[in-house]
Amino acid sequence: QFQRLRNIKQLGEELCLPWSKPHPWVSTWMSLLMFLFLSFCQVFNDPIHGSVELPPLLVKIIDTPQFQRLRNIKQLGGNSYVYPGANHTRFEHSIGVAYLAGELVKALRERQPELKITERDVLCVQIAGLCHDLGHGPFSHLYDGMFIPQMQPDVKQKWKVRNYFRFFFSNLHFCLKCVLLVTVSMKIFRFSRMLSKEPCLVELILLLLPALKWAFTGRGEDKSFLYDIVANKRNGIDVDKWDYFARDCHYLGMKNSFDYRRLILSARVCEWKGRNEICFRDKELFNLYDMFYTRFSLHRRAYQHKTGNIIERMITEAFVKANEYIQIKGSRGQTFNLLTAKDDMEAYTKLTDNVFEQILNDDNQNMREAKEILGKILKRNLYKCLGEFPSKRSEDEIKVSICGTKQDDFVVTSKLDYGKKEKDPIEEVRFYRKSDPNKAITLTREEVSYLLPGNFEERLIRIYCKRTNDQTVENDRQYFKKFKSIHNEFSGPQVFLFTAFNSKNYINCVIKFVSLLKSLFHNPAGAAIIKFYEINLEF
Repeated sequence: QFQRLRNIKQLGEELCLPWSKPHPWVSTWMSLLMFLFLSFCQVFNDPIHGSVELPPLLVKIIDTPQFQRLRNIKQLGGNSYVYPGANHTRFEHSIGVAYLAGELVKALRERQPELKITERDVLCVQIAGLCHDLGHGPFSHLYDGMFIPQMQPDVKQKWKVRNYFRFFFSNLHFCLKCVLLVTVSMKIFRFSRMLSKEPCLVELILLLLPALKWAFTGRGEDKSFLYDIVANKRNGIDVDKWDYFARDCHYLGMKNSFDYRRLILSARVCEWKGRNEICFRDKELFNLYDMFYTRFSLHRRAYQHKTGNIIERMITEAFVKANEYIQIKGSRGQTFNLLTAKDDMEAYTKLTDNVFEQILNDDNQNMREAKEILGKILKRNLYKCLGEFPSKRSEDEIKVSICGTKQDDFVVTSKLDYGKKEKDPIEEVRFYRKSDPNKAITLTREEVSYLLPGNFEERLIRIYCKRTNDQTVENDRQYFKKFKSIHNEFSGPQVFLFTAFNSKNYINCVIKFVSLLKSLFHNPAGAAIIKFYEINLEF
């Protein structure tokens, strides 16, 4: 207890350094204030960013059950079964994003006081960074990107992970009320209650792209740059990516040549077509290209890893088979399953990666098939990848070209790009020159380099089979080689019969053939070469 007072006195004296001889009452009050500050502030030792200090309100949000749930949501989903070190979670990523959001907005405030960035603005941006991933389900994007679409294929509107944020933030002040008991923190409670009704928070997280006319209500158009910090739909440069690029590379054991610190140091707000946008120094151009290439590289080597795709497919199949038999208690005593839990905050708070172990250890005979699939993952008895190759075809052409795969086969089409599909993302980035730091400019390809890539998007086709017999798989790989050669041989749309011949497959192929003819009829300009192939017989 006595040694604790020694630390408080030292910090109090350091804060009084502007006075040559601080009065005794100044030291006393500064010591008291610092004691109160340290009682509610928390420093996190992060392996990526070092010592991360967050304000008291963010610490109280972290201490809620909804946020603590992120400790059990893996950042890279099923890829943790491919890369043994990639076991980091959404918990530390969210803290990292909150820290970087604060660093960027504080740097802008210090560099450009005329922007009139208030403490409330800083806090809103930090909370948005902290809470942006609250809605992720088990194994992150597996739940909303694979499981939900498979369970609800007819639902056109995709369920967004940000939907859960609305549930959480509408109840934030109730979550905080039980932990804020002392007098000083009651001020934080009143401030948090005010922030829970702050529309800017929801807008900062929901990835809304403003139209030509300013539609946001949280902040005016003069502070439009605040909406580019956490989630930037315009050009993809945001602190969310900065954190997960650095964090994922660290735990995957990959090199990361992109340096976000230089971007923070060079960031300025300039006016562009009537709106304030975050711009960067022109010499940081290739640092930004490194950032976009890092995104492509991570997708190519990790996020879209062929074995990771198999494992996530198997986990999804197990979840689908176990869906009705998983019982999760929610609000008002209601019971929800894996799919419906997303509609209730209390039930969804209990839904984490632990559902994997819950299925694996359940004695219910109805979950036998799901247990067998997950058991195969642990025993490394996985589905087999027959092969892969890049393709320039559109997704619709690829779907049509694979006409009749075997029942146990499935095709995965992975899209790899720099973040803006086929476009160069730098086209949407604004820069400034040292000679005129307040004027936003764009850089053309001719001003940059003649060695830039010509294409910024490609599709990767992979064909998998669920059979694990070595001889059968080897035969299937021979079929795949023929399919690949046929696919690359022609430039127009084709239909392939990639299976052993039987009447059912023939009928399915004819149906797809007729649908292709209809599409060509409505688009006379589209020339096509239509061929049917059977594995051992061309007809």
